[in-house]
This record gives sequence, C-alpha cells and structure tokens, in this order.
Amino acid sequence: MLFSSLTFLLAFLPLVLVLYYINNNRVYRNIILLISSLIFYSWGEPRTIMVMIITIVVNYFMAIMIEEKEKYRKVLFIIICVFNIGILFFFKYFNFFINDVLMLKNVTLSIVLPIGISFYTFQILSYVIDVYKKEVVAQRSIIKLGAYVTMFPQLIAGPIVRYQTIAEELTNRKENIDDIAEGLRRFIIGLGKKIIIANQMAIIADTVYQNIPLHDLNTMFAWIGTIAFALQIYYDFSGYSDMAIGLGRMFGFHFVENFNYPYIATSITDFWRRWHISLSSWFRDYVYIPLGGSRCSKLRWMFNIMVVWSLTGLWHGASYNFILWGLYYGVLLMFEKLFFKKYLDKLKGLNYLITMLIVLIGWVFFNSISVEQIIYMLRNLFGFNGNFSLVLLNNQGILYLLPYMIIAIIGMGPWINKLFVEIRNNTIGFTIYDLYLVIILVICLIFLINNSYNPFIYFRF
Repeated sequence: MLFSSLTFLLAFLPLVLVLYYINNNRVYRNIILLISSLIFYSWGEPRTIMVMIITIVVNYFMAIMIEEKEKYRKVLFIIICVFNIGILFFFKYFNFFINDVLMLKNVTLSIVLPIGISFYTFQILSYVIDVYKKEVVAQRSIIKLGAYVTMFPQLIAGPIVRYQTIAEELTNRKENIDDIAEGLRRFIIGLGKKIIIANQMAIIADTVYQNIPLHDLNTMFAWIGTIAFALQIYYDFSGYSDMAIGLGRMFGFHFVENFNYPYIATSITDFWRRWHISLSSWFRDYVYIPLGGSRCSKLRWMFNIMVVWSLTGLWHGASYNFILWGLYYGVLLMFEKLFFKKYLDKLKGLNYLITMLIVLIGWVFFNSISVEQIIYMLRNLFGFNGNFSLVLLNNQGILYLLPYMIIAIIGMGPWINKLFVEIRNNTIGFTIYDLYLVIILVICLIFLINNSYNPFIYFRF
C-alpha cells in the first residue's frame, strides 16, 4: 500500500486514526499501531510478512540475552548480526552473488524481495548494536519493539529511525491536537511533492531512459531526461519522508529529518550531509567510525571511505550500476577532501555548478539498467554519440510536462518554505496557508482519481 493511493488516503489512514484515538491507553495504542502496520505491510506483500515477524521475535530475545548474559554478549552479538545481515543477503543479493559474482548463470532461485527489507533491517541492526554498546536498554515489551520496527509511517522507505530516537516516545509520547494538525500539514506537503511533481517528472525520465532507443537520443533529450530523474527521485523520496514524518507526528512520534535541500549543496560532502540524512548518518556511525573514520593513516582512511561507499551502493540494490554509483561517490569524496577542499570556497558560484554536474552524472549511474546504458547516456550528455542536438522535438509527447519541471526547480531550494514561514506569522496568513494546503490535497486527489502515473522509486529497496 502506498501513501499516495486512494485506499490509504480515504480508508486506511482515517480508520487507523479513529481506532487509535478512541482509547488513550498506551498499551492499546501501541497494539493498534502494531496491528495496523502489519496489515499495511501485508497488503502489498503478504508472502514475506513472516520474514519481518521472525526478525522481530529473534532480535527481541537476542537483545535481552546480550544485555543479561555478560559472559556471552560478544558471541550473541555476532550471531544476531550474522542473522540479520544473512536474511538481507539471501533475499536481496543471493541471486546476484551466484549469477554475477560466481558466474553460475544456471543457478537462480525464485526469491521474492520483501518490501522495505533494507530499511527495517538497518533499523533493527541499529537497535541491537546500541544494546550491545550499552547505549540503550533492551526493550522488554515485544509489542513496543514490534511497533518500532513495523511502524507503517516509515516502514517501507524510511527515514531510518533509530530506536534510541523514539524509545521514550514508545512509552511516554504526548499526542495532542497541535501535533496532529502539524503532522497533517507536513503529510499534505509530501503528498503534493509526490503526486504533482515527482510523478510528472517520472513520465519524462521513464520516456527518455526506458522508451526511447539509446541510438535515437539526442543531447537535449538526454539532459532533459537526466534532470527530470534528478527531480523525480528528490521529490519522490523527500515527499515520502515528509509524509512519514507527518504521519509519525499524528501518532505522537518525532522522526528525524531526512532531507535538507540537497540541490543547493556547494560540494559533494555538503550534498551527502543533506541527502538521505538517516542513511548517511547510519553508515557514518555504524560503519565509518568503527572502521577508524578519519582518525587513522591516510591509506586506511581511503580504505574506510571506499568500504562505506561500496556498501552504500550495494544497499540500494544488487546490480552493477549501484555498485558503480557508490564507487563513483567514494572516489569523488576522496579527491574532494584530499585535493579540492581548500579551493571550494574560493570558487563562489562555480562550486555549486560543479557539484550539480557531478550529482547529475551520478544519477545516470543510478537510473541506468546496464553498464552499456551508462556509457551511452554519458556519451549522449556530452555529445559524443554523433547526435549532438539541442533541438527538443515533441515527438515523445513530454513537452507539456516541462512547466512542472520549472516548478520543481523553483521548489528545490528553501525559498518557498521561507515565504510560507513568513505568511504563517499571523492568523490571516495561517488561514491562507491552510487553504493552500487544502487546494494541494484536492489536486492530488484529482490526479489519483484520474489514475495518473504513480510509481515509487524506493519501493524496491
């Protein structure tokens, strides 16, 4: 079930809110949250719900044992980490490892990838790691732990919420009408990003990357498609994060921010401080720093960077394009920190243009389905395929969507948000703002009723 579906908007969410708030008992509300989350998950992928349930049960008992069995805590910790990573490996990477790494093309298992397994695996890993490090107390209520792992607002595509962030709120959160109202506003903003902008950018990106033969692409179409995908993935994922944060707030939870206007970044380091913040910080705290971070020899630091970014690429998918995408950023970050960091501030506006060019090239790696397509798209972007043309013909039927692209470019910075903050400073302005959100919601419903194109990029992770 998608947040951006009529079933969720008009049936599931209203019903869950009613059931949740008819009783203010904390145990009751956590049970409602757990059951509704399991229904939400099984709606889209009933065949693999037992994988998640087994993961929760095993980690529940193992975390308690790690805390209580001091003599065996290290062994138990290694066992549970192998268990969690092993499940993720089997479902997401087994066929890739057998077919593409070991080159055994005739050995392929029919494996159904559980939706959101990368997200909830990382969440449960952060929980057991923090228990092992004695940074949190192991949860004695399996209902609370289950509600944390399965919580439908962030189950499918994050943000990756660490247990210690909401441990207190699982027991003592204070729901109120102001949080519900602000959560609803944030949800509508995210829904508008997804339905009105991301879905229209998806039509352009998919047309260029999937429907037009590589040999027929010209330079202009290659750039339009690449920019469209960059806008699609940002508005799609940040919109989902906005909806997740808004939904969490409706139920009394305060999730971490996951995006901070990444397309105004002035360096690659700055970009990754702003993009998918929960994933970047997870790898920083649970992989990069334990490996030694930057407080080691230069050679070891370079090794640490490449390990983190290889894993970041693999986390997104079992495919060579994701591995190349991760290595691409690993190498660039090393060069930036070693050679270019001291020059970045002196470049003024040029550093922004260079950063955006690097990011756009990175999205070519991310969105291509083969190494051949990556090479061809890059050659097209820079006119090396003998089809250098800046003429944009309407033979693909996407010109009518270019106004959405202009709106998306304007909205990718903080300026609109700052304007709304000013507008909301008084009662009249607040009313105008809420009316604006109602209009956004109505437009989204119209799009959905008309069965508009409604893909979701991070659904497959």
